[in-house]
Amino acid sequence: MSTEPTSQRPKPRVAVVFGGRSSEHAVSVVTAGAVLRAIDRTRYDVLPIGITADGRWALTADDPERMVFTERQLPSVAQIAEPGTGAVVLPVEPGRSDVVYAEVGSVPKDLGEVDVVLPLLHGPYGEDGTLQGLLELSGVPYAGSGVLSSAIGMDKEYMKRVFSSFNLPVGPYLAIRPREWERDAAAARARVLDFAREVGWPLFVKPARAGSSMGISRVTGPDGLDAAIEEARDLDPKVIVEAQLSGREIECGVLEFDDGPRASVPAEIPPVSAHDFYDFEAKYIDSAEGIVPAPLTEEQTERVRTLAVLAFEAASCEGLVRADFFLQDDGEFVINEINTMPGFTPISMFPRMWEASGVSYPELVDRLLQAALRRSTGLR
Repeated sequence: MSTEPTSQRPKPRVAVVFGGRSSEHAVSVVTAGAVLRAIDRTRYDVLPIGITADGRWALTADDPERMVFTERQLPSVAQIAEPGTGAVVLPVEPGRSDVVYAEVGSVPKDLGEVDVVLPLLHGPYGEDGTLQGLLELSGVPYAGSGVLSSAIGMDKEYMKRVFSSFNLPVGPYLAIRPREWERDAAAARARVLDFAREVGWPLFVKPARAGSSMGISRVTGPDGLDAAIEEARDLDPKVIVEAQLSGREIECGVLEFDDGPRASVPAEIPPVSAHDFYDFEAKYIDSAEGIVPAPLTEEQTERVRTLAVLAFEAASCEGLVRADFFLQDDGEFVINEINTMPGFTPISMFPRMWEASGVSYPELVDRLLQAALRRSTGLR
């Protein structure tokens, strides 16, 4: 470790990586824009790197004003990428942290070393352990959960299996694996209908590995089942079917401190008029206004905060998590899912919950970066 006085050391260089190949590309861009506004430039140097929808790593403008939802238009990395067809390349070699920009027919340009990566991707090919695996191979520190925890947090089936094994309460569900639907769709359909007879309609049909409520359908009877499954399969060949849980939607943030993970005050997501459930438009377009803190009893608040930390520990998460629950009519909480890289848009619940808990947006970003800088890559 360097013994150079802190005042004389260069600022840590942060690669903010965002965009990606998933259906949540635009949400990731908006998240990155908000984070770029919040990073303290007196403490960090910043290198924005966007991943286009077709998977190219590109240098982008450090321009948060162009990374917002406007008039129902979704932003993209392609809109803010620097001119040229070259690509940013990370070293896949421990001990090297220099980033280069390579373009066919040109000498690669050295962009300098990166001290830490802030991976702000949502969904597959970024939040699911794939990017985390690349960074582990490179030996470059990064914020957030590692490979296994990120994969668990992305796959709703295995997430629920992990929670159940730790005796956390989950709702009724079943998974339709790709080969099952492709080999015998009728048998898979019959299994879902048996499930519906057991738990009742409506059912929620979801891509097993997607987020931001994309590809989700609320199915009220057998006639809509096939279309809902195919819609989910457009985003993921693996589908999860869940029973509808009556009650209130409650969310809670978890953040890792020096002494371990702590939970924020919880928030409530009230029903949105004109929406059957908390879908993408309700979250990001019509802006469902969450209630922070949630109007819960002291006992309910402590219970959901305890469950959020238990979920964080059960999946071996690091850095941060947003845990989503249903408070059922009988007063019991059921965990719906966790998000290992929750949205950081200006209206996202994770930063709002922590602000109500005494951690401002800039401080939240700083805590994530400092935790990542202290943490080694590799087995831990």
